[in-house]
Amino acid sequence: MAGEIWRLSAAEIAALIARGELSAVEAVEAHIRRIREVNAPLNALVCERFDAARAEARAADGERGSSKPRGALHGVPITVKESLDVAGLPTTLGLRSRREHVAVRDGPYVARLREAGAIVLGKTNVSQLMVFIESDNPLYGRSNNPWDLQRTPGGSSGGQAALVAAGGSPFGLGTDIGGSIRVPAAFCGIAGLKPTAGRYPDRTTPELFPGETAIESQAGILARDVADIALALEVLGRGGDDDAPAPPLRAAYSVDVAGLRVGAYVEAGSFGVAPAVARAVEEAAGALARSGAQVVPFVPPDPDLSLALFYRILAADGARAAIAFLGDDRRDPRVDDLLSIASKSRPTVELIVRALRALGQKGTADLADMHGFHSAADYWQAVSGQQAYRQQFRAALDDAEGGPLDALIAPACALPALRHGASRAIGTAGPYATLYNLLGYPAGVVPFTRVDKDEAVGRSRSRDRLENAAFKSEIGSEGLPIGVQVIARPWREDVALAVMDALESAARLRRDYPKTPV
Repeated sequence: MAGEIWRLSAAEIAALIARGELSAVEAVEAHIRRIREVNAPLNALVCERFDAARAEARAADGERGSSKPRGALHGVPITVKESLDVAGLPTTLGLRSRREHVAVRDGPYVARLREAGAIVLGKTNVSQLMVFIESDNPLYGRSNNPWDLQRTPGGSSGGQAALVAAGGSPFGLGTDIGGSIRVPAAFCGIAGLKPTAGRYPDRTTPELFPGETAIESQAGILARDVADIALALEVLGRGGDDDAPAPPLRAAYSVDVAGLRVGAYVEAGSFGVAPAVARAVEEAAGALARSGAQVVPFVPPDPDLSLALFYRILAADGARAAIAFLGDDRRDPRVDDLLSIASKSRPTVELIVRALRALGQKGTADLADMHGFHSAADYWQAVSGQQAYRQQFRAALDDAEGGPLDALIAPACALPALRHGASRAIGTAGPYATLYNLLGYPAGVVPFTRVDKDEAVGRSRSRDRLENAAFKSEIGSEGLPIGVQVIARPWREDVALAVMDALESAARLRRDYPKTPV
């Protein structure tokens, strides 16, 4: 079994260790070997703690036969996103100036996983400042997608997704403020879940968005198996703050998918999806219908407005906090672009937008036009717009034809994995992921299919920089994984996981989707 341990899920590893059929040392060593096999081309793991992990594994095995209670993850190796604190390892967000910023204690979610017996192998790569959908920075360099090294694994939890997909870790801890779990999961062919806003708030680096609470980053899980996400959430517990605990987590196994009403949509806003992305959602809708769910069309209200509100809220300080956090550090070009437009005044932005439109750069102009709102009144207006949009969206769910909807399925991203550098022009690739950060709904991604040969080009060349970058990313995308996003109502992670599990089972029945890409 030793050569195949890295293929096992976390639940399978935990069960084997509990039965005495596998040791923690064997599990840890198998994953260290696998990391050494795949990490050179991927550059996914950027901080290792192999010696400490080995010592912890020996200690875990030494408890065998003792009366000490074992946690649900006893001896299971995992990895953690670089932005989350692990005692003894740096937390840099890709800044060279923070190389000596070593955490003295584990962050709360890392601590909960380790209390349950998990063994941390190391930390995985991120985008600088975690603000674009690739994983690249001047400190650690660029992470690559295990399906195609010329493409990104996504961001900002892309190093985590690449390593999990390649078998270096059964699951990993990530964060998501604008698709940072779901986009990497979709690009790398694995599952991931962003919980309801307030379930697991990520406050490791409050310096980036000080005082901003309308859209908060949430900790979540990336894994090859939906069951491992459910297991990890069970360990993390109900979540919330001490003074405002979240509602209890409900068990996904208690949800009958056949009793659910599910809305499905393919297009959201002006950024059109690739052919394989559309097919994935359509086939997923069919799979759920065959499972007994009632699947109906859904039209998200004004998705382009949701994206504008998302940017207006997160850039409301004119990027002052992010610029101060960077200091004199070398900036990634994508970060430099974002901070440059976010820091400009509204009149200057309007001039830039007019110039871009005159040059035929509609996509870039539309993205730029969402910035330049820096006053307290602007922020209050954006948050008021967010609240109104939430009411509008809830009404759309409640008033759906045939009755209220329990869940939605939709694209996770408009495109398959982008070519390196493409996010500089493409941004978030539409509102497909960011919509559910604005709303605060739980949302996950499950791998469902791959790009067929005749789907590798879905749009034409364009003088528009954004559309042309999308065109170039679609070319040669045959074989890349495509995930489906699953959304549930607030605090109903159980519903999202149940639908994800049903889709995972349907995808495996197709026998055309490998569990790991390497």
